[in-house]
Amino acid sequence: MNNPDNNQFISQRLHSLDALRGFDMFWIMGADELLHKIAEQSQSPFWQGLAHQFKHVKWDGFRIYDLIFPLFLFLAGVSTPFSIGRSLEQGKSKAELVKKVVQRGLTLVILGIIYNEGLELKPIAEIRFSSVLGRIGIAYMLANIIYLYTKERAQIIWFASLLIGYWLILKFTSAPGFPMGDLSEPGNFASYVDRSILPGRLSRGIHDTVGFFNNIPAISTALAGILTGIFLKKQQYNGLEKVKWMVYAGIASLIIAQIWNLDFPINKNMWSSSFVMQTTGLSLLLLALFYYIMDVKGYQKWAFFFQVIGMNSILIYLSGHFIDWDYTNNALFTWLFQIFGESYSVCLSVVCVILIKWVFLRFLYDKKVFLRV
Repeated sequence: MNNPDNNQFISQRLHSLDALRGFDMFWIMGADELLHKIAEQSQSPFWQGLAHQFKHVKWDGFRIYDLIFPLFLFLAGVSTPFSIGRSLEQGKSKAELVKKVVQRGLTLVILGIIYNEGLELKPIAEIRFSSVLGRIGIAYMLANIIYLYTKERAQIIWFASLLIGYWLILKFTSAPGFPMGDLSEPGNFASYVDRSILPGRLSRGIHDTVGFFNNIPAISTALAGILTGIFLKKQQYNGLEKVKWMVYAGIASLIIAQIWNLDFPINKNMWSSSFVMQTTGLSLLLLALFYYIMDVKGYQKWAFFFQVIGMNSILIYLSGHFIDWDYTNNALFTWLFQIFGESYSVCLSVVCVILIKWVFLRFLYDKKVFLRV
């Protein structure tokens, strides 16, 4: 079985999925840094404003960069009805599929710890156990178990109940010494739980940016993707109708997010319920756009660059801790930079690193070598 970010079945049915996943990963394999370098060199208000959108908000608020992680988790959910659902149709038992889903989830948790700490043995107190891959593993695993044992209506109820329940927990609790419903970094109940029960270290000392307790609403992000995948498999709607309904659902999600934001701020670090609705809405609109262009209209060649990235997204994410991609100090690149001049050489070096990574992924793509979990 392929991992949740790489499934051959889905690539045959939804060309847009791998392309959008690759587009998502493109920004963290160097495109974000390129924007920052252009902004630094140009001092243009336009580029500086755009680059600012590719920095995470420290606490409350939202920028484009905060969408990358939940979009990836959403897309992992979209693939579920095509991968796990296909296995069910082929006669595999739910118990067998649960075993595989749990194995995948735990493997991603372990890979996340390795990503944080490398392969060096450390005392438990110095290890950061929470991670981006760990959250993907936990949320994907639990959302898939819900998918396997419930019908679509119950999945919708799960989606809403997790978000409402999480909101109510944080609204009527707090860390000791803080007023009820405190949503500050030291005062919110989710961070307090992480400080109390998580072994090792937290990324911010009193709070972890991908903590344990707020995996609860992250399950809903994955479920939103699953529900979208179920809808895309339905035969009673044509492609254009599916696009329209995804757009309608995306706009509705964004409206709900803005209303909920008034009481429960959009906050990536807490993975607040309003944040889930905000990112679900944007994810639906992006998927609708890619789906319309690639699967409805059939324009697919333009996205090959992104599809190559999308087919090995977890591999390229992990690779930075084990491969030094910055080959731009060798003689060839130094000569190239001299031609373009000092002001452009910084930006050109980032472009070169992105291209080196892509050529590596293209080689693996041509050889049909994909990281499987």
